[in-house]
Amino acid sequence: MESNNHLVYLYGFSLRKDAQLGKLITILKEQINMEAKIKIVLIHDGVIGISKIGKTPLSLIELLELPVEVYAIIPDIKARGIDIQAINEKIYLIEYDKLVGILAETPKIVSWL
Repeated sequence: MESNNHLVYLYGFSLRKDAQLGKLITILKEQINMEAKIKIVLIHDGVIGISKIGKTPLSLIELLELPVEVYAIIPDIKARGIDIQAINEKIYLIEYDKLVGILAETPKIVSWL
């Protein structure tokens, strides 16, 4: 099991809704200052906006500049008709089995849905 300063956020809002992600980024910055190790898993509509095709949401650019690991669930990407090949290269694409592994090894899980 990993250290108690490790967190996983499950994020399910469209990244095109800058206000929601902006609130989370504020919290993440505070936690990073306290040396937290953070992973963000984009689920459901949280994958909307991760394609390099079209305009990238400013909040996503800001998120990807933070020292956090960002993952996206492949079945959620496919379900929304997003081209897997066009995903921002800073986002790790994972299946559900990898999500289970991430959740099992992380002591703190926060749902941001």
